[in-house]
Amino acid sequence: MEDYSNYPLQLDATDRPMVRFQNVTKRYGALTVLDNLNLDVAEGEMISIIGPSGSGKTTVLRMLMLERIQGGVIYVDGTPLTHEAKGGKLVEASERYLRKAREPIGMCFQHFNLFPHFTALQNCMEGPVQVLGLSKKEARERSEELLEMVGMIDKKDQHPSRLSGGQQQRVAIARALAMRPKVMLLDEVTSALDPEVIGEVTEVIKKLVKEHNLTIMMVTHQMGFAADISDRVCFFYGGRIEEQGPPKELFGNPQKERTQQFLSAVKSAD
Repeated sequence: MEDYSNYPLQLDATDRPMVRFQNVTKRYGALTVLDNLNLDVAEGEMISIIGPSGSGKTTVLRMLMLERIQGGVIYVDGTPLTHEAKGGKLVEASERYLRKAREPIGMCFQHFNLFPHFTALQNCMEGPVQVLGLSKKEARERSEELLEMVGMIDKKDQHPSRLSGGQQQRVAIARALAMRPKVMLLDEVTSALDPEVIGEVTEVIKKLVKEHNLTIMMVTHQMGFAADISDRVCFFYGGRIEEQGPPKELFGNPQKERTQQFLSAVKSAD
């Protein structure tokens, strides 16, 4: 059993990234998917996570929002996410603590996951009313503002079945933003879309990066998109960060052989 006495109960304000993975390990049975991962993401930073299938890249997002870890600690805005303080030391977080700790995090999935029986507006309002305790009037105003931002206000009364894939993804982004997250996780948000509508979703994400002080972690297989939008790109291989850096450096002059091979294979496939 891991000794958590060496992990701080709270990160110092002078050294506090928005997200910190400290010695994080994730296993599924005998399979180690994340291997002693250390990663800091600064407030307002946009990072893209790339890598081959099975490299652990999507698992990084799932640890923040959906699953538990088997080693290390994840911090969000200086506070432990995966653990809580008891008796002056960290212990594994209870389900109740986890639900509360994950409130500052929003996530958009590859397949939208909208409520089919709700309209676009109702999808955006549900979380703020049920989780944040906003009045329906406040939630409506916030949701309409966000649907306007993603170019979907004219479809606010439509159900998901009446919307295209690109439109559904834009509603999903508005829905996540309605919770006023500090951290936004984007998991292959363009991969289920037809090529002709990918552009409309990428423009919305660019707008988010430009206009909102959001910390964004994005898993993507679109190298051009990652190069265009990211402050930093992390290449994962075998559950570890093989190489990372500004997109111009990582895509233009990768240093590691595995990074070179991956980017060459992606280029050939395109």
